[in-house]
Amino acid sequence: MARHFREQDIDEFRECFYLYARSGQIKTMDELTIIMRSLGMSPTITELKTYMKDKSGKLAFADFLEIMHTHSKKESIPKELLEAFRGMDTSKKGTIPAKDLWHILVKWGEKLSPREVDQIFREANIHPNGQVKYEEFVKIVCAPVPDYY
Repeated sequence: MARHFREQDIDEFRECFYLYARSGQIKTMDELTIIMRSLGMSPTITELKTYMKDKSGKLAFADFLEIMHTHSKKESIPKELLEAFRGMDTSKKGTIPAKDLWHILVKWGEKLSPREVDQIFREANIHPNGQVKYEEFVKIVCAPVPDYY
């Protein structure tokens, strides 16, 4: 399964895996949940139960990599974000008001501070009273963080 991930990703997965699965195996659904969510995944309870059942309730690191590969193919954050923005775009012009996006980022879900949202807007060159081309915004926020090695 390692061929599906970059070496840095595997190192991050390994570090997180052994941080929570100290015995070298994931033995509970709670452990799997914590590890996957710590790595930015959002598996459902049904998916977690299936993963545990398929591996007879115990997961070694190789099994975990296989699950991460399977789940990463299912979960497409850019696609999900675009679908959400399209639902908000009543005029179907590909834009939403910046003030609406600011409000969502500060008030919903994993809330960001007003300062963090202002920083994102500056980096994405978004005027607070303007319109946000959400396809471009999604590309910016979902772009991989560059390695500075």
